[in-house]
Amino acid sequence: MTTTPAQRSNGSIALTLRVTRFTPRQERARKQRNPFAAQSPSSPFAQRKRQRGKQWVQEYQLNVYPQDTILDCLLAVKRDIDPTLAFRYSCGHGMCGSDAVSINGTPTLLCTATVAAWAKKDTPLHATDSSGFRQTGVSLNTSAGPSAKNDEQREIQEHTAPSAGFDGLGTSNEQDDTQHTRAEAMTVDLAPLPGFPVQRDLIADIDQMMEQIKRLKPYLQASGQLHTTQDGAVNMFEYLQSPEELQRFELLSNCIACGVCEGSCPVYAGGEAFIGPAALVINSRFINDSRDDATKERLDDISDADGIAACQSVRACSRHCPKGIDVGEEMWKLVELRPSGR
Repeated sequence: MTTTPAQRSNGSIALTLRVTRFTPRQERARKQRNPFAAQSPSSPFAQRKRQRGKQWVQEYQLNVYPQDTILDCLLAVKRDIDPTLAFRYSCGHGMCGSDAVSINGTPTLLCTATVAAWAKKDTPLHATDSSGFRQTGVSLNTSAGPSAKNDEQREIQEHTAPSAGFDGLGTSNEQDDTQHTRAEAMTVDLAPLPGFPVQRDLIADIDQMMEQIKRLKPYLQASGQLHTTQDGAVNMFEYLQSPEELQRFELLSNCIACGVCEGSCPVYAGGEAFIGPAALVINSRFINDSRDDATKERLDDISDADGIAACQSVRACSRHCPKGIDVGEEMWKLVELRPSGR
């Protein structure tokens, strides 16, 4: 029988999960519209309405090991504390991409994020000083002397250290009980993936992203021409590639459409005015495939106003890709391949 994070006590740390929750409001039945009434032209930006409902932040207290994943923690909450908590996951090993959320404000996967990497020292949500201001950086006041400055810097470092209170091996620091308990008070903030409508709690609606990927025909479009011998007979029934040709798109084929790149993109915001980096990366995968014969059509498909031209080259999409794809670089290559004048 396997043990859960909530059942461990020896060598574990106290962790607080701050989860941004959302419960959609039940839509009211609308009255039948008058078919003779004048209708204003619909805007493409009004096709997806914002979901209405109740939103709040809920905290859960757990005892966990540093090597536990955030998904392990949520499963423990779902099983032992609050069965109403909603989140999405499937394989649990970073292969399906279904559990992408925002952890401490950074889009990533629940199943690959560990407590040791993401837990931070537990501080109040609105910690203020005696004057009522929140400290957001190192004080520039030099009149207090070097000792005061060192104390302020040390306090900020303790607040921002991702693994304060335990080492990377999951063993506790040797301190007295009071200091040990205080050092182990850690927290992780969880929220739905940014840039997507929220269905419930940590579940984001990624239908728009999937429709955009389907729009660019994410499948091989080969001419069907087979190799023949001098006699005209079919020589092989395969589309052969050299290792160099495979290397051009092999990393791109690892994209799992998790949405982390789109959650990091400041331009995407639901995909109303930008098709998004996920669809463009998958499109680039087939453009770089020597077996595909629809390169011109694929470049034309992304030459619209909401295509590659809408990319602002911020390259935030490259920072947190779980498969290590340099998404921003691939989109820049698409810009260079785009037909001139479009």
